[in-house]
Amino acid sequence: MEETKESFKIADRLMLGITRILENMPGVVDVRFAEREPAEKRSLLSWEQKNTCILPEDLRDFYLTTDSFTLTWSVKLDSECVPLGCMMINSVARLCPLLQPVSLFSLPNAPSLADLDWEESGTESGSARVPVAPHFDSRSRIFELDPCGGNGKVCLVYKNCTPGVVAQRSEIWFLDRSLCWHFLTTTFTSYYRLMITHLGLPEWQYHFTPYGPSPQAKQWASLYQPLTFNCELSLADPAGDLYLNKLDPSKAFKGKAKVPAPKKKQSTQCNSGGAAKGQSNAGRQSGAKR
Repeated sequence: MEETKESFKIADRLMLGITRILENMPGVVDVRFAEREPAEKRSLLSWEQKNTCILPEDLRDFYLTTDSFTLTWSVKLDSECVPLGCMMINSVARLCPLLQPVSLFSLPNAPSLADLDWEESGTESGSARVPVAPHFDSRSRIFELDPCGGNGKVCLVYKNCTPGVVAQRSEIWFLDRSLCWHFLTTTFTSYYRLMITHLGLPEWQYHFTPYGPSPQAKQWASLYQPLTFNCELSLADPAGDLYLNKLDPSKAFKGKAKVPAPKKKQSTQCNSGGAAKGQSNAGRQSGAKR
């Protein structure tokens, strides 16, 4: 009984009370949290030795509390449960390198992700406000934290790496489906808070990209996350004109005014011609009488 209470307290601390918030939202059903046992220290040490990287302290503490994190929730639409939100952190065993070693049986000239860095080779200088993006070659070591349901990948990235040297500093980046990098946070704790704040809504990572999520994802965000969604719109565009379609109902739904049909010109010409003939005939008759 005491172990059950202790595990419940740990789960409640991990989720920061998000389950209660979701259960009180209108239309939200089937909130599920998959509990996992803590990872063993030897598995963490084995991962570090295998990948020549030191896990961040906050991520290490997370794995020593639970080996992975999965929370899903659905919404009820027309008496049907539709899966919507998903928060996920891969386990230590699934914290795999994004760039797998080249196979001995592959063609020597076969294209790889490293070919995407050919334009940036030799240009390490980045903006003071925007960190330098990771590379797909040996300069960076990239590990997948969250597959994002196929909409991209959230990755733990070690930059400026040297072969054979242990990497220590890491960052959290988002790789979209077009293989472009977008910076998220410097620490795992900050990313975890972002994930909880966005409720695991679809494509929430795209709020940190220049183009943003899809229109459908924006609708879900405006419905279940109106405060954060409106703040993100104001930060992305202070005027707010790019995201709103201005519609004037008085002009859009105003009926067309009926244009009066033009009079036929032939009838007028005929009448004028008939009048002229009548006048000429009357003149002739008056002249004959004289």
